[in-house]
Amino acid sequence: MDVKIKTALISVSEKKGVVDFAKSLSEMGVKIISTGGTAKVLSDGGLEVTNIESVTGFPEMMDGRVKTLHPKIHGALLGLRDKAEHTAAMAEHNIEPIDLVCVNLYPFEQTIAKADCTLEEAIENIDIGGPSMVRSAAKNNKFVTVVTNSEQYNQVIEQMRTNGGAISEQIRRDFARIAFGLTASYDAVISKYLNSICGVEYPERVSISLHKESVLRYGENPHQKGAFYKLPSGGEISVSSANLLHGGKEISFNNLLDTNAALGLVKEFDQPAAVVVKHLNPCGCAVDEDIIEAYRKAYEGDVVSAFGSIVALNRKVDLELARTIMESYSRFGKARGASGFFAEVIIAPEFEPEALEIIRTLKSWGSRVRLMETGAIDKDIIDKGEFDTRCVVGGLLLQSRDLAGWEPDVLTYPTKNKPTEKQLEDLRIAWLVAKHTKSNTIVLVKNRKVLGVGAGQMNRVESGLIAFKNAGDETIDSAMASDAFFPFPDNVENAANAGVTAIVQPGGSQKDEEVIAAADKHGITMVFTGKRHFKH
Repeated sequence: MDVKIKTALISVSEKKGVVDFAKSLSEMGVKIISTGGTAKVLSDGGLEVTNIESVTGFPEMMDGRVKTLHPKIHGALLGLRDKAEHTAAMAEHNIEPIDLVCVNLYPFEQTIAKADCTLEEAIENIDIGGPSMVRSAAKNNKFVTVVTNSEQYNQVIEQMRTNGGAISEQIRRDFARIAFGLTASYDAVISKYLNSICGVEYPERVSISLHKESVLRYGENPHQKGAFYKLPSGGEISVSSANLLHGGKEISFNNLLDTNAALGLVKEFDQPAAVVVKHLNPCGCAVDEDIIEAYRKAYEGDVVSAFGSIVALNRKVDLELARTIMESYSRFGKARGASGFFAEVIIAPEFEPEALEIIRTLKSWGSRVRLMETGAIDKDIIDKGEFDTRCVVGGLLLQSRDLAGWEPDVLTYPTKNKPTEKQLEDLRIAWLVAKHTKSNTIVLVKNRKVLGVGAGQMNRVESGLIAFKNAGDETIDSAMASDAFFPFPDNVENAANAGVTAIVQPGGSQKDEEVIAAADKHGITMVFTGKRHFKH
């Protein structure tokens, strides 16, 4: 059933496009009712507006907190026009039906994002009347059209112009669906904020507010569907906040997962750093005073796995760095046994215009690579209130994020040999890489370059053997990290055979004494962190 729009109530916080929208409605004979600041904007725009007070018979009061919460408004929205009892009540109480409600809500999310936002200011930006009207209109979508964002304005006007001033049932129902999603999301943001203010980590109910960014080509596999949703921004640099500059194909589900993993690791470092990720695990990582050298070392860590990888950098991509990345195979990879190289995504704080041109044109795969620009990385801006979530069938597991890094003040040194400054630096890098690698994890580093990674194995010995194999002859005098403690000395014995001279691990095993004794026997320096980094 189509419903002709005769009366519209417009009350918006975000005024973009509202004057033109209201003018188009008015030109089709629609009566405009409005409130406060919106009424003034519309009147200043030359529109004839009926103020809300003349409808309700009450003035706006209590600093605007009470203006639309009135039976003449909600009766006009909720009344069923095909039910005699409802129409009789509306006639008895002089309630004029409202056919369209245009409301967007107080900017609560934007308000609390401000660094100087006070609790009082946040509370005042909790909208009550707006969500109430939206819910009333959405509930009665059989007769009422609810418009909640400016992107819907043209759709409404176009349909009215081609449909005799009426809106179809399909659009009313679709807009109602969107409206209830809006109010649910709005309440979720408020709930999260108040839980934070009250210091409640795990409240009785958790609602997560997400906004659809894009529908993806498919999910993890082609037979699965997928979409990308964003959380409200907390100001932290992330894949969600990055700007997609260039890409042939749309970015995929797996691209986003891998890019998130790569960016998470590269953000750990203050010095110029480069990370290469494949299937959620780093296959290369290096730190250097020169970002080009850091990239070269990261790529050389595993030139075979780097094919079709994600590259993350924490410095600007200039012309020389862009050329180095694009020529990775011919410069460094071919001699090391690679069959070729291309990147699915390159993510960095900034790309120079000349660098963009080189990436797009130097190699054929440059037209396909997605380039993501994050802006300057500020390690101090962290959304500590965001949950790390894992899905199980029928539920979610929530935990705080693993934000523990390299903590020199809590390190202990149980072996006879103590680490040199050079060893500590390599151990630091190995430890941070292990944090971002699937368990069980062994990582080898030498001269601030990852040599080998053993990831995701069912036992830690196997992870070590994989890491030693990948590193080859370079293991001599290398540093090794394990994401969890050693339950037996076997990993230490294997490390000694490979030429490892320094190990970092959490400690805490019942057999720590045997593990330490094995390290001392082979002259290996060992460092305990007191924390583990399981990553499932």
